[in-house]
Amino acid sequence: MKKNILVTKASGLTEPFSIKKLRHSLERTRAAKPEIDEVLKKLMPKLYHGISTKKIYSEAFRLIRAQSKPMAGRYQLKQGIMELGPSGFPFEKFIGKLFETKGYAVSIGQIVNGVCVTHEIDVIGRKGNEIVLIECKYRNANGMNVDVKTPLYIHSRFEDVLANGAFKTATEKVKGWIATNSRFTGDAIAFATCKQINLLGWDYPVGTSLRELIDESGLYPVTCLSSLTKEEKQWLLSKDFVLAKDICLNKDILTKAGLSEKRILLVAEEGKALCDMVAGAKA
Repeated sequence: MKKNILVTKASGLTEPFSIKKLRHSLERTRAAKPEIDEVLKKLMPKLYHGISTKKIYSEAFRLIRAQSKPMAGRYQLKQGIMELGPSGFPFEKFIGKLFETKGYAVSIGQIVNGVCVTHEIDVIGRKGNEIVLIECKYRNANGMNVDVKTPLYIHSRFEDVLANGAFKTATEKVKGWIATNSRFTGDAIAFATCKQINLLGWDYPVGTSLRELIDESGLYPVTCLSSLTKEEKQWLLSKDFVLAKDICLNKDILTKAGLSEKRILLVAEEGKALCDMVAGAKA
């Protein structure tokens, strides 16, 4: 096994290659240990000094996809989230779906009045006497972290909205959130914690991060389905279909997307297998 290989991260920084990290990412696909060992066996000889983490995970994706498309869909979750573009609106809808699974009644892109100006709130969720105001920060490339300027700006917006009294009653409890498919810098986390703004990032907070919530809920984006082309994914997003489970439940969508009967079966089978994989893990 190759040792002391330095890999290049999306930020441009280098770090020692960690087979433990790679194995952990493969374990998230729920592949069996022999399948993971086979992928690593084929992948390790291809590593070299300076190889990008993107290239490593791309090759791992190719190998795992040859074994199972549903497992490949889980493996490329981060890439699938980044394909919820080019605008951030599909990501806002996706975050709304996640909060709906938590029992919130959700509205997207609402205009609300502040004391000084009006504001568009990306996602507003209501559950009982609790209201969540969520600002979504979508990133379409790795390495684009959310720094402290974002919570500074969002805090001032939330304060202006709350000062207007629209969400203040004797019983309502309002919580501010920032959700991103990227990562938060240390200063962003420190400021948000100080100002009691909840954060949801790709790997933050530990235990309830975006990645973990998706795995737990099974709400994988339609962009995770490797049987679809990029153009087909964009068409589905344009029609407000953001979840892979929508493919499981409604094959007519794929007919309208222009897929042949043969490909409709392939995509539907992949979507159903991905849904069943999650259901099986919960059983």
